Amino acid sequence: MKEKVTALNLEPSGELSEATRAYFAKCEEKLGLVPNVLLSYAFDEKKLRAFTDMYNDLMLGESGLSKLEREMIAVAVSSVNHCYYCLTAHGAAVRQLSGDPALGEMMVMNYRAAELTPKQKAMLDFAVKLTETPDKIEEADRKALREAGFGDRDIWDIASTAAFFNMSNRVAAAVDMRPNAEYHAMAR
Repeated sequence: MKEKVTALNLEPSGELSEATRAYFAKCEEKLGLVPNVLLSYAFDEKKLRAFTDMYNDLMLGESGLSKLEREMIAVAVSSVNHCYYCLTAHGAAVRQLSGDPALGEMMVMNYRAAELTPKQKAMLDFAVKLTETPDKIEEADRKALREAGFGDRDIWDIASTAAFFNMSNRVAAAVDMRPNAEYHAMAR
């Protein structure tokens, strides 16, 4: 039986393009799976491309933030939003990138329980405040990040990553997006 990816019945309109098939093959090669989030967007290749372009830029592109730090932001934001898909997928990424399964679990439950550097805590505090009360962000919040060692470009990347996952969390909740079963066993 085919795994249900979302509560919606959206099928690709026609055959996937060569570029999308190649992208999915690269996912299979590197991850051992095609993430269900990509399959969810595959009904409209233009939307899929926009999603993957933004995701790849934020999570894999050039940044003063490490890949682990970006994944930590994804998990902290998704924890506030109780996003099952992102907590499962990005919790696995934190476990894998950090080599520490306990860190991945603490991040999913409550990042404040983890032994973080002051810089990481400042970053996550900002991302969570931006998630919970965006109207309350002020210069003092940016100043705290600067004092923790982040530059203005880093602040942009923290904010952009947090904002992207807030959007993704809401779409995942709206369509009941389900994580790939393989994520549950990764890096444990």
